[in-house]
Amino acid sequence: MRSLFITTILGMLALTGCQSSPPAGVTSSVFGHLPDGKPVTLYTLKNSSGSYVSIMDYGATVVDLVVPDRLGKPGDVSLGFDTFEPYLTKSPYFGASIGRFGNRIAKGQFALEGKSYQLAINDTPNTLHGGTRGFDKCQWSAAILPGSEAAVRFSRVSPDGEEGYPGTLTVAVTYRFTADNRLEIAYEAATDKTTVLNLTNHTYFNLAGRGPASIKDHQLLIRASHYTPVDDTLIPTGEIKAVSGTPFDFQVATPIGQRLSQAGGKPIGYDHNFVLDARPDGVPLVEVSEPTTGRWMHVFSDQPGVQFYSGNFLDGTLTGKDGQHYQQYTAIVLETQHFPDSPNQPGFPTTVLKPGETYRTKTTYAFGVNTR
Repeated sequence: MRSLFITTILGMLALTGCQSSPPAGVTSSVFGHLPDGKPVTLYTLKNSSGSYVSIMDYGATVVDLVVPDRLGKPGDVSLGFDTFEPYLTKSPYFGASIGRFGNRIAKGQFALEGKSYQLAINDTPNTLHGGTRGFDKCQWSAAILPGSEAAVRFSRVSPDGEEGYPGTLTVAVTYRFTADNRLEIAYEAATDKTTVLNLTNHTYFNLAGRGPASIKDHQLLIRASHYTPVDDTLIPTGEIKAVSGTPFDFQVATPIGQRLSQAGGKPIGYDHNFVLDARPDGVPLVEVSEPTTGRWMHVFSDQPGVQFYSGNFLDGTLTGKDGQHYQQYTAIVLETQHFPDSPNQPGFPTTVLKPGETYRTKTTYAFGVNTR
């Protein structure tokens, strides 16, 4: 059970009389312990309306994300575990910060400045999400940031050669939760040697909230007229193909389940990178809505792609929050990113980061409700 000991509250207002809920700000508590006994800390970012997101320093991982439905009832729209221990050995990247390289690199190999690099193979025959011990399996340093909105900055130093990647990388991920239920995730990194970098977040969303609901009825719109087809091991073929006339056309809001059986793959489902179209400022790259609760989520980012994953590999064997058995297609993951296998695909946007450069990118998940 999570510790009720609160060590920090920012943005606290003076209390007068009775108050139904704690004030907005950041609280921290002990969520569990690593095998060596070191505590894992959970930071809860709460806004003035009572919505909140909880993030632990292990993997800079989103654990809970609670927002209201159209009736004002709060609900957790993220998959995960109630206790820390399963995150060590059972988590399929629930809520995690992913690095050094989000998604797959073919055969765990790439060349850079005339030198070849071999990464760990953890998704045979490829490397996935940074390798055997990616950023999701590291404990990050954390600092609560001052200001009117709840924010926590997580940071770590990835040493030269970690998981086979070149360069000592200094990296930070800042989570900010605003008064209007926007979860902002800002990434920043620098290296002392030329390297490749592709950071993202891997939260599993179900806008129906906790329960056995499928995401097949979620309406999905992706502002992408092209996607990158993949081979049998989910590595892009190098082609950038139009979505028109394919099961990958979400340019108009469409139920996810409508053409899911046509998406291919083993297991069948979506696990593909979409090439995002140019759009005016303030226009989301992805829109998702759930008809029963009225919740919607809009995704904003400066990244060129988004990986849409429909929870194909969930199979009911994982016991998650409230004892739920997470079945296939009970979550949607939207990983804003550069394209998979970019180090081996010269036609894709580059993921190379050089000394003296600063990697900066930001993604926002905004939540609201349709009133009818």
